[in-house]
Amino acid sequence: MDILVLNCGSSSVKYQLYRWDQKEVLAKGIVERVTIGGSSINHYAKGKGRIKKEHECPTHREAIALITETLLDPEVGAIKDLSEIKAVGHRMVHGGEKFAKSVIIDDEALNTFKELADLAPLHNPPNIMGVEAAKEVLPDVPHCAIMDTAWHQTMPERAYIYALPYEWYEKYRVRRYGFHGTSFLYVAKRTAVLLGKDPFDTNLVLLHIGNGVSANAVRNGISVDTSMGLTPLEGLVMGTRAGDHDAAIGFYIMRKESLEPETVEKILNKKSGVLGISGKYTDRRDITEAAAKGDKRSQLAIEIESYRLKKYIGAYYAAVGKIDAITFTAGVGEMSDIIRAKALEGLEPLGIVMDPEKNKLSHTRNAETDITGKGSKVKIFVVPTDEELVMTEDTYALLQGTYDIHTNFTYSFQSRDYVNKERAEALEEELKKNPGLKDIVARIP
Repeated sequence: MDILVLNCGSSSVKYQLYRWDQKEVLAKGIVERVTIGGSSINHYAKGKGRIKKEHECPTHREAIALITETLLDPEVGAIKDLSEIKAVGHRMVHGGEKFAKSVIIDDEALNTFKELADLAPLHNPPNIMGVEAAKEVLPDVPHCAIMDTAWHQTMPERAYIYALPYEWYEKYRVRRYGFHGTSFLYVAKRTAVLLGKDPFDTNLVLLHIGNGVSANAVRNGISVDTSMGLTPLEGLVMGTRAGDHDAAIGFYIMRKESLEPETVEKILNKKSGVLGISGKYTDRRDITEAAAKGDKRSQLAIEIESYRLKKYIGAYYAAVGKIDAITFTAGVGEMSDIIRAKALEGLEPLGIVMDPEKNKLSHTRNAETDITGKGSKVKIFVVPTDEELVMTEDTYALLQGTYDIHTNFTYSFQSRDYVNKERAEALEEELKKNPGLKDIVARIP
């Protein structure tokens, strides 16, 4: 059985095709610059390598058509006929309180997602467009929705209710929802494996650091708090999002600059974060390079982002109590030793000690690494996330009628014997160039 998963952003579509019986990735890639011109597909197929092809995609419909055409291409594709795809899993950023777990998308569910669109105006509309476009291309197979918000539905009221008029919650469901749930689910389960513990006997602080950034407090294996809120704007400093700031600033700037609310909302989401501080960059690699050359605002961007991370680690340590591990994930979390080091700097009195040399070695998306320092009471891991695998397993289980919320469901990657074949093969090649990496690969007890 082949399962296709799609992650539709406002101007991109990520995809992965997974052969369930062999437990391997057949193909994956991304279509970039959808709707904005200059579109292209970056595609990988097992045994056929990688390609990049220019192709205009004025809407998500053309992007998904391009993906299916590429998957069928005799030279670079992975299947001979679309009938080999038996189901499609879709990332849905916001499920509100309506969805506490993944679901098969019927007309009622799709209409509910449309009703929830104003809770995630930057994310749910393209997610919905992707579902509708995929249903046109693949009308005869089940389509499933995997919610970013579902993981956080275990938060207690004290964590998700804001100190605002309570009727706003009653009338409009204004509350903290949290995001990156699919990533946090994967990383929480894998961290439990690395600790050699039952997942529901683990206390963790998880840090998903990419262009979007959020922290997650996990007590006894379930989410009890998270940094993003009603929308993905709240919390940590991000690529272009402001994160935590005085809510009055928006009103102040509206008056000073005579701006409309929609304009300020766009600035807070698209022109703030490390971009707003540096004035130039969103990619942390560019910021790190500029900072090394003496660019003061890039240096400041790194300091501010890391300081905010450190504050959340401390806050969630207090919220959870004794913690077993801190785990970094996503692009920046997996690859930036500088951000990790600065985020953990000075936390030794809490029993959190990082090994600087191990941290510097940890730049891989092909292995889980242990960067814990000597004498640390808290383990420190770097775990490459795998949201696509969670989406695939949820989709398969929905088709089989075996799916349930994660507290009643066991994923394949919870096994201590689980191996990601693609990453294992890539790691072998990586070790030839960087043999020292072998010393920090996390050992499973």
